[in-house]
Amino acid sequence: MTAHRTTLATAFLLALAGLARADADGTKLLFNGKDLTGWVNVNTRPETWRVEDGELVTTGKPMGYLRTDRMYENFVLDFDWMHKPPKPDAVGNSGLFVWCDPVPAPTTTVFSRGIEVQVLVNLEKENAYTSHGDIFAIFEAKCKPDRPHPMGWMRCLPSERRAKGANEWNHYQVVGKDGRITLAVNGKVVSGVSDCSPRKGYLAFEAEGSECRFRNVKIKELPSSGPKPEDVANDGRGWKQLFNGQDLTGWKDDPGHAGHWQPRGGVLHYDGKSTAKDKNLWTEKEYGNFELVCDWRFPSKPEMKKRPVILPNGDYAVGDDGKPKEVEVKDAGDSGLYLRGSSKSQVNMWCWPVGSGEVYGYRTDKSQPAEVRAGVTPKAVADKPVGQWNRFVITMKGDRLTVDLNGKRVIENARLPVVEKQGPIALQHHGDAVEFANIYIRELQ
Repeated sequence: MTAHRTTLATAFLLALAGLARADADGTKLLFNGKDLTGWVNVNTRPETWRVEDGELVTTGKPMGYLRTDRMYENFVLDFDWMHKPPKPDAVGNSGLFVWCDPVPAPTTTVFSRGIEVQVLVNLEKENAYTSHGDIFAIFEAKCKPDRPHPMGWMRCLPSERRAKGANEWNHYQVVGKDGRITLAVNGKVVSGVSDCSPRKGYLAFEAEGSECRFRNVKIKELPSSGPKPEDVANDGRGWKQLFNGQDLTGWKDDPGHAGHWQPRGGVLHYDGKSTAKDKNLWTEKEYGNFELVCDWRFPSKPEMKKRPVILPNGDYAVGDDGKPKEVEVKDAGDSGLYLRGSSKSQVNMWCWPVGSGEVYGYRTDKSQPAEVRAGVTPKAVADKPVGQWNRFVITMKGDRLTVDLNGKRVIENARLPVVEKQGPIALQHHGDAVEFANIYIRELQ
């Protein structure tokens, strides 16, 4: 009995010593095996991710990603993964995003800009992709594969097959350092990319249609090598999903909106025909100072229409005959975003020659000072061709408004006199079909 107790005590002390070595080495748990502390569910349902027997489990539905709550730059990351498809030969798809952004890329995509480390079984295409350890850039990220891809893609195919199939555990070690990523599959490095951008950002696990399990997720951070600002992912602190992609939770869902404002597959479709008294779709919550991300597009077939020319000072251009000057454009609709509960502070979405982003209620108000009307008139046309997705990043602080459209600043620090201090946000009804996606907000002080 005494010998048995001694053996147990020795084993316990050895285990503690092992933990001490791990702590001294800097390695720590990234997933604690108990709950999702340290992780942010970006755009999936609460039930998409669960903790079961010390494992992080994703159902894969709806598709999206779960990211860390802080950025990482240089690191050694270890984890085990296993796909559990409904049949042994069914496709299992998931992945690890490295150095990714906190919100999805500016399209209908549910995934982020970053470098993906593939977690896949039962799906391969010769000279394109494999099920045993690809690394590749996604959504405008960049990287240089260690071996040129047969089709010229920014994708490294693994040097040999080491991954196991469905219902078997695999071990990945991912090393990210100085913009380079290497992947060891079950103990041997098989893939690598370099010259990555971003090279600092969030780490994320992907939900992509089927059940996948992760365990023993550990990370050791390495010293920083000072990435340039353009190689750092966007700051994710404080962002919350305003439209969850599945239903109208958080929005005032008037009965007259039924069948018209319709969430499907991560996109909010509006046919322009709500029968509600107020046909606009309003948030339940009011907002004061905030930064808002919103993707939008007009899905209808464009028609050639004459639209007014707007001058930099906000006035309509006039021809030699004294009549408003017009030009023909491809027009597929009109909509906008109402800020702080008012249609007057509307950030416009349309097909007019001046471009989207203008604040119609202030630009057309001749009682406003000249600098106000000029300030809310777009300084550039940044719209994508009709039918393509656009991204607004709108910042409202005090009575000042800044609007970025597709990465270009079109309104900068414009003053909106007597604008309300706070109020709900609305997606505008203008009688035209319009689609929205990836709506995120973070409140500012």
